[in-house]
Amino acid sequence: MVRTNPIRRRSGVSYIRKTWMLYAMLALPLAFFVIFRYIPMTNIVIAFKEYNMFRTVWSAPWVGWKWFSKALGTADFFNALRNTVTLNLLDLAVGFPAPIMLAILLNELAYRRFKKLTQTVVYLPHFLSWIIISGLALQLFAPNTGLVNMALAKIGRAPIHFLDSSRGWVPTYIGLGLWQSVGWNTIIYLAAITGISTELYEAAEVDGASRLRKIWHVTLPGLRPTIVTLLIMSLGRILGSEFDRPYAMRNSLVTDVADVISTYVYRVGIRSNQFSLASAVGLFQSVVCVFFLVIANSIARRSGERGIW
Repeated sequence: MVRTNPIRRRSGVSYIRKTWMLYAMLALPLAFFVIFRYIPMTNIVIAFKEYNMFRTVWSAPWVGWKWFSKALGTADFFNALRNTVTLNLLDLAVGFPAPIMLAILLNELAYRRFKKLTQTVVYLPHFLSWIIISGLALQLFAPNTGLVNMALAKIGRAPIHFLDSSRGWVPTYIGLGLWQSVGWNTIIYLAAITGISTELYEAAEVDGASRLRKIWHVTLPGLRPTIVTLLIMSLGRILGSEFDRPYAMRNSLVTDVADVISTYVYRVGIRSNQFSLASAVGLFQSVVCVFFLVIANSIARRSGERGIW
């Protein structure tokens, strides 16, 4: 018969008495995640059933992999998949290094008032919805009535089709995404920079390092754990796509490059009442995102970084 150690039992009881309030405070957020995050995950079975809104999820008949085969057998799905990967890779290539460089530049500014003003200006677009941003883009980049093309017409230049051609829409989409998110993401890197010991900068200055050398040998190595963590999370979302941004920016003239998985699910699945098809595509998207996340985290850990778990 195994006997519990009375000293360990008393220490456990003492620990519970001291910290029970912390566990009680955790009860509410845990209940939130269980009720609103994990229990609804049971409805994933819709992707394997012939579901409609007039019957319950569990009473619907099983159809196996029917909806996955239907999605993978259509050209529209592969077009949406290609566009999702392409736009997310361009967002990653353009939008990931931009806040790092901006944070370093802001950190190097000596004039504090100008620094605070710049931070405020670049943060503000984050608080605008994509409906507002798309309206601003239409006022600025419309072919005939946009301010940019009106200015080009004044100097005798032909209008640029920013929003109604595939070649112009993609750079406009990426540029607006960068403008909207770069300031907010800079906050994370500025917070990481403040955690770098000032003694390292002082030692580099004593050794005669220039400002660029201090950035290269002190700031960037100090930012590396944060950069790796955010890069892993970005790679985990490589097949994910927000709905409001492409839906607000798209139009019938650029469907070949603007239709992504989220808009495809809305258009083919939800608007057509094919909820099982929408669930199947969403499940496929989530599984692939988890796969990329695990691979990126494994590569980071093998490279000597901590990863995210």
